[in-house]
Amino acid sequence: MVWLCAVIGLAAALAWLAARWSGHRRSESRREGEVERLHDLVWRTSESEERYRSLVEAQIELVVQRDTKGRITFANQGFAALLGTTPDALLGTTREAEVVERGEMRQRPDGARLVDLAILPAGGGPLRWFAFVETVTVGRNGRAEVLRAGRDVTERVESARSLEEARSRAEAASVAKSRFIASVSHEFRTPLNGIMGMADLMLDTPLSPEQRTYAEAVKTSGEALLSLIDGILDFSKIEAGRLDLAAEPFDPAALVESVVELLAPRAQDKGLEIAADIEALPAQLIGDADRVRQILINLAGNAVKFTEAGGVGVTASWGAEGLTVAVHDTGPGIPEERLPILFQEFEQGDGSASRRHEGTGLGLAITRRLVDRMGGRLDVTSRPGEGSCFRVHLPLSPVPDRDRPQAPSLAGQRVLVVAAAAFEAPYIARRLGRAGAEAVVVETADEAAAILSTDTFDAVIADRALGDAAVRGIAAAARQAGVSRSIVLLSPFDRRDFGSPAAAGFDRYLIKPVRLSSLLARLAEPTPPPTRAPSVQEDALRPSARRPRVLLAEDNPINALLATKALERLGATVLWARDGAEAVARLQEAAGSATRFDLALVDIRMPILDGLEAARQMRAHEAAHGLPRLRLVALTANVQAEDQAAALAAGFDSFLSKPLDLKALPPLLEAEAA
Repeated sequence: MVWLCAVIGLAAALAWLAARWSGHRRSESRREGEVERLHDLVWRTSESEERYRSLVEAQIELVVQRDTKGRITFANQGFAALLGTTPDALLGTTREAEVVERGEMRQRPDGARLVDLAILPAGGGPLRWFAFVETVTVGRNGRAEVLRAGRDVTERVESARSLEEARSRAEAASVAKSRFIASVSHEFRTPLNGIMGMADLMLDTPLSPEQRTYAEAVKTSGEALLSLIDGILDFSKIEAGRLDLAAEPFDPAALVESVVELLAPRAQDKGLEIAADIEALPAQLIGDADRVRQILINLAGNAVKFTEAGGVGVTASWGAEGLTVAVHDTGPGIPEERLPILFQEFEQGDGSASRRHEGTGLGLAITRRLVDRMGGRLDVTSRPGEGSCFRVHLPLSPVPDRDRPQAPSLAGQRVLVVAAAAFEAPYIARRLGRAGAEAVVVETADEAAAILSTDTFDAVIADRALGDAAVRGIAAAARQAGVSRSIVLLSPFDRRDFGSPAAAGFDRYLIKPVRLSSLLARLAEPTPPPTRAPSVQEDALRPSARRPRVLLAEDNPINALLATKALERLGATVLWARDGAEAVARLQEAAGSATRFDLALVDIRMPILDGLEAARQMRAHEAAHGLPRLRLVALTANVQAEDQAAALAAGFDSFLSKPLDLKALPPLLEAEAA
């Protein structure tokens, strides 16, 4: 029994020991599995950190973290290499990279600060630029630390600086080019003034036919060179972006008529007519009148240049697109394949080497750019052999509360227009129709005589271009038919050769191109009573007007001789001053005397004292002594807007450009006489 109990106890002990051993083995197994899992986690974390570090290193070259005392708690290999050491050697130190240049510090909405730094590597080498992001983070001890990460942007900064330097060089070159062209323009214009002016004076003297041909050739060549200089100067200003547009009120109708009148002598020299038809336009528009005039001169001037027979017509109207100006001609037309390139630089309608007309081909290119700057549109339609039409649309704004004066009404009148003109006759008929009159147009004297014998008219308008005998016959037929008003159309050259219109049977005349106001005024005014011409004795008893005294300040003797002779031919007494100081002295000396000057023409560029300072001193002298204001006119070869503005600001009343247009002198003297 005892033995049995001993056996049972031993078995229980062995079972207990086996249970204890099994539990221990299971615990060990679990512990080993946990350790293995921890190793796996550490390995994966290490791998992830390495992957993250590699990713960061690929995007960010420099990483450094510092505590609040500036001591480094972490630095990557890139930052250490920049300082010529290792990351471990930097821990606990306060070393900084050598910053050569610092950009502006910027701050993001999240609080991070951004700055660009130029750093010189410790071991030497080229300067390197880094874009740093600086943020606050938590260190290993739980305290705040500053983390700064930098990305190499050397290539970006150098590229930006290269572009900026290139832009600066381009701007400097543009300014230098503009100054060069302005200077060259001035130097070209000064001798051109003498060449063209002397040619004008020579043409006013008795010359043989051969001499006159040579003098006219000199003048024509000078005008061509002047046009070339103006085109190059304008194109250069547009290319350099230095073309500023004014925004001032101007009268569009007067501008169009003035351009047509300006081009009339050139057209009439070629046997062409030029006319304008202006529909109802606003009294004033806001814009750059000088540039609008330049656009119209370029287009109408080209039309005159390339048209050999017929004429040129300019129309102006107002509509939804603003001001529309069209230039029509009866020229050779333009081939369709050349229309797309017509407005490119150095292109012409005829691009062949055998073209008849010379030129740089800049006029239309400049015109297109001016129109584009104004926000407008330029169109062209043309067919070979049928002429061309250039149409400009400019979106200009009218001046509010400005009404054009009421034109005279011709309601109920019947007017016969006799002219074989492609533009002037129909344009006159349109104007008369808008004024309320009924206009009938015929082209020959025979047609006029036939219709006058059957119909009744209040007025007859005949073009002298039909011939002297023809227009005299028309005047006689009008008298016989009881027409109360007979008007002859004359060109400026006809006015001298035709003689007295009254002797030819006309009671009025109009100069072509005909202004609308003059046309309506002539037809609306009452028929004047016959006037008696003054006798020779009465004319001889009239006292002669005092000769105006003019001071000419000009350092160039050829230009001075030209202006002096031109002024003396107009009846003026001219005193020549060779520099600005002499001019001021003579003006001040004569200002308070009985022989004061009526007009002073002062060159801007003169030695000792330039024209601007001379004008300032003269105006100051007048103000200090209470003297009447003398009319000062600036003379210069610089034709840019800033030159004109400087002259007006210095005290000049007006501005004449060189080469000096001798036709501009009589109005100056007439203004003084008035």
